[in-house]
Amino acid sequence: MPADRPSWVELSHVISAGMITYPGLPGPEITPHLTREASRATYAEGVEFAIDRISMVGNTGTYLDSPYHRYADGTDLAGLPLERLVDLPTVVVRTAGSGVRGVDVDVLAPLDVAGRAVLLHTGGDRHWGTPRYVEDAPYLTAAGATWLAERGAVLVGIDAVNIDDVAPGNGGARPAHSILLAAGIPVVEHLTGLSGLPPTGARFTAAPPRVAAFGTFPVRAYAAVPAHARGPAGPGVHR
Repeated sequence: MPADRPSWVELSHVISAGMITYPGLPGPEITPHLTREASRATYAEGVEFAIDRISMVGNTGTYLDSPYHRYADGTDLAGLPLERLVDLPTVVVRTAGSGVRGVDVDVLAPLDVAGRAVLLHTGGDRHWGTPRYVEDAPYLTAAGATWLAERGAVLVGIDAVNIDDVAPGNGGARPAHSILLAAGIPVVEHLTGLSGLPPTGARFTAAPPRVAAFGTFPVRAYAAVPAHARGPAGPGVHR
């Protein structure tokens, strides 16, 4: 690839049959609808196809929440404008390794977030697929969510189990979801590979299918990193 071409960084988890994304929600069921063997009776000699079926909740793998996920009158997946999902200038907020659970205003304040996707690199994804993924998981504080909404962030993502604090005893409060989605800001949860992005300069994409009256769906989340913004290639970086 020419040196001036962007690097492509994978930021989403692979979806596989039975995997658990969020404790208490069912894993996906992936089964054949039409097998290659059965299809041979329909097509010319040597031609075969597989048609597969997947049954899953929208909160599977790396997924995007639309305002409809939280609010009955909010914009659903079908109504989300592409300018809030595709080729977004990106700011990466790094707290991984700091011991900080709640990403708060003090971490966000130095950043210019207007018109940008704000991706919270907390390091929570290192525990993906294990019980520790939900134990003391990082999250965005209510004050942090308000700060981002007031300053014009267009999307917020996190590499942890939830954008909110899901620790036992918090009473089921979901202030970050409520604040961001009320402002029309999509939320992407269960990101991974954010260590492969520079603090600024990347372009982020996470576009779900256009499903009406549906609030949440998996995405292929990825980023393009221009040559002038990238450092040494790390895990998940493709050039």
